[in-house]
Parts: sequence; C-alpha cells; structure tokens
Amino acid sequence: MAAAGKLDVEVELKTSADKFWESIRDSSTVFPKALPHHYKSIQVLEGDGKSVGSVRLIHYAEASSLVTFDKEKIHAVDEEKKKLSYSVIEGDLLKFYKSFKATLTVSAKGDGSLVKWESEFEKASDEIPDPNIIRDFAVDNFTKLDAYLKA
Repeated sequence: MAAAGKLDVEVELKTSADKFWESIRDSSTVFPKALPHHYKSIQVLEGDGKSVGSVRLIHYAEASSLVTFDKEKIHAVDEEKKKLSYSVIEGDLLKFYKSFKATLTVSAKGDGSLVKWESEFEKASDEIPDPNIIRDFAVDNFTKLDAYLKA
C-alpha cells in the first residue's frame, strides 16, 4: 500500500490579509493575469468558483512539465477565518497521487499577512516522492502574487 502523508508551509507576505484573501477568492480571474508563467486558464465548471461545491478546471502553462491540467473541487470556505479547503478530483496530478487535498489559511501579520498551506496526500505508489514540488509551486505562487498585488 502506498504511503499517505502531509506537507505544509507558511509564507510571510507584504500584502494585507484582506487583500491577499480577496485575490485567492478571485483566483480564477487573478491567477492567469498575475501568474501567466504558471497558468494558461482557470475555468469555472460548476458553481461560482468560490463557494463549496464549485469545480474549476485549471490549465497550467508550458513551464509546468509534469502537470498540464487538474480539476479542483472546493470543500470548505470560512470567510471569517480566511480559510479554504479543496481537493484535486481529476487530472495529471492523480497519476502520482491517489488523493490530494489542500487547505489555505490567510491571517494578518503586522501590515502584511501570513499564508499557511497544508496538504494531505496518498501516493499512487511507494516510488512516488512527497509532493515537495507542489509545495514549492504554491510558495512561488504566493510570493509572485504578493509582488503583483504590491506593484
């Protein structure tokens, strides 16, 4: 049986928690504009792309050689705590992981914010490495989005 695991990371940003959370909530529109080197498009297939039950189809840019597309489903949203949980329900990532879920929380830290990204996964086989590359991709997204929002 393949191993299950968890990965998490925290990133301090200069953008206020409210502004950063807003951009995360509107990521279907914001990410392809702010991060064109990572995202070709994000299409809302079900729901509004922000609420529980929403499904989004994400097409990644050519720079992402391992994964070209994924479908994500939002499972939980807490506007007050600025917390969002989602899972990958279809796509290239599931060639490597039987399941992949993530939770993102944005909190105020001074004039800026602290973003915590946590993931839970089950590998498709024991040979598959932990998804450090996905964690690093998330960190890169957060720091580049921070720079975009502060520009």
